[in-house]
Amino acid sequence: MLDREGYRPNVGIVLLNSRNEVFWGKRVGQHSWQFPQGGIQHGESPEQAMYRELHEEVGLLPEHVQIIGRTRDWLRYDVPEEYLRRQHATRVHRAAYRGQKQIWFLLRLVGLDSDIQLRASEHPEFDAWRWVPFWIQLDAVIGFKREVYELALSELARYLSRGVRMHQLAWGSPLDLLQSFYSKGEEGSPESSKTDKSK
Repeated sequence: MLDREGYRPNVGIVLLNSRNEVFWGKRVGQHSWQFPQGGIQHGESPEQAMYRELHEEVGLLPEHVQIIGRTRDWLRYDVPEEYLRRQHATRVHRAAYRGQKQIWFLLRLVGLDSDIQLRASEHPEFDAWRWVPFWIQLDAVIGFKREVYELALSELARYLSRGVRMHQLAWGSPLDLLQSFYSKGEEGSPESSKTDKSK
C-alpha cells in the first residue's frame, strides 16, 4: 500500500525500560541493529499496527507496555535504487516505490525483560537484543535510515525526564555524545547482547 508519492505507511517503535534505556535489536543474520518497525496494513490505524508489530518482532502484548507519546507527523526516508536492486524488487515496484513514511511511538515496558520473545512469529526480525542509552550512536543502522532515527529520537525526547533532555542540550548534538558501543570485537556485535534462546 503506497501513497500518491510512493511512500509506504509504516510505524517505528522506541521501547524504554525504567532507566530510559531503549531496546536495540540485531537483524537476523546481519550485523545491523535497529528499532522495531513495520508496515501499516490496509484498514489499520498507526496504533493498531504498532501493537501488531510489537508482538510480531518483540513478542510483547499491549499489557506489557505503556504508550508515552508519538511523533506528530510522518517522517520519511527514501530507499536507494541500488538497495532495491539487491532485494530483487520488480521493475514495476521500483518505479512506484520511493521509501517509507513513519509514525514513531515511544513506549515504556511495564512488564519484565523475560516477556521479550524474539521468536513470537514464524519470520523473526531480530536474533539478539540489548538495552542501550536513549542517545544511541547510529553507526550500526543502515545509512538511509539514520536521519529519520535522529529526527524521531529528537522529537520523542520531549516526553523524557528533564535530566535526559538537558543531557542533550548541554553537549550539542546528542548523537555525538557516546563512544561507539561496538568498540570491542566485531562491529555491530556487542558481547553483552541478549540472544534469543527460545525455540
